[in-house]
Amino acid sequence: MLKLTKALLCATALSLAGLAQAADPIIIKFAHVVAENTPKGQGALMFQKLVADDPQLKGRVTVEVYPNSSLFGDGKEMEALLLGDVQMLAPSLAKFEQYTKKVQVFDLPFLFDDLAAVDRFQQGPQGKALLTSMDDKGIHGLAYWHNGLKQLSANKKIIEPKDARGLKFRVQASSVLEAQFVALHANPRKMSFAEVYQGLQTGTVNGTENTWSNYESQKVNEVQPFFTETNHGLIDYMVITNVKFWNSLPDDVRPELQKLMDQVTVEVNKQAEALNQTAKQKIIDAKTSEIDPLTPEQRSKWREVMKPVWDKFSDEIGADLIKAADEANKAS
Repeated sequence: MLKLTKALLCATALSLAGLAQAADPIIIKFAHVVAENTPKGQGALMFQKLVADDPQLKGRVTVEVYPNSSLFGDGKEMEALLLGDVQMLAPSLAKFEQYTKKVQVFDLPFLFDDLAAVDRFQQGPQGKALLTSMDDKGIHGLAYWHNGLKQLSANKKIIEPKDARGLKFRVQASSVLEAQFVALHANPRKMSFAEVYQGLQTGTVNGTENTWSNYESQKVNEVQPFFTETNHGLIDYMVITNVKFWNSLPDDVRPELQKLMDQVTVEVNKQAEALNQTAKQKIIDAKTSEIDPLTPEQRSKWREVMKPVWDKFSDEIGADLIKAADEANKAS
């Protein structure tokens, strides 16, 4: 009887151990507000697949992707992350103003000449330091993902800065982006990404700024007859996670997830410009809109008009950070 009892106890212990090993996987809800055929949308799906296929994480971690504001919209996603209702986001860099003023450096108009300059800055010490600059607020940065450089759209042709005067432009909730349009004597209007098409269609706003892939995926060219190829600013994302969640992960899981995120980042940033050029061509082929590129001389004029915005935010962002970003334009 005693032997039988011991055997049963051993069997129970082994069964419980087996249950512990077969515990429910760690769920990572990765939410975003754009379409799946954009750089961010593709990156989220790529990360999901790499985690699912990884021998070390298979069965232990599951990534669920929620595109197109299907889980949380622009206005709610940061709150959801801090509450633990979602574990990963990739908000536009313009969304971090209330958590650290330094990240506003990425919103300064006509600061970066091209994406190569952005890469040099983000991979340098100042750029990397910004990823952890919000840890004390509960937000930990994992990577920068490119969407691309921004272009202007409007219901009238805009070639010179004075052409934007009086127009209402949709902006993200960013003081720098508001100041950018004020410098043009235009009227900035804060509006969530999901409302942009209707806002342009109804005339609530006359124009906006975005990348080719976001314009094409949201069919903005259906309601905007003119685009100006300004490359005036950056729409990049910071992939973020909740600090408590990240630190609670097993020690063999956390570095593996970071490794996979790094792999995805290389691919996303490689593909972003190709996606934008493909999207631009689709807009051209649709024949709904006119695209006007700026000459180097015209772009220089825009930069001069926008330079006061740099000065306005120099104390908040840090003159040294702005200088480091500007110097990234010079290839080493």
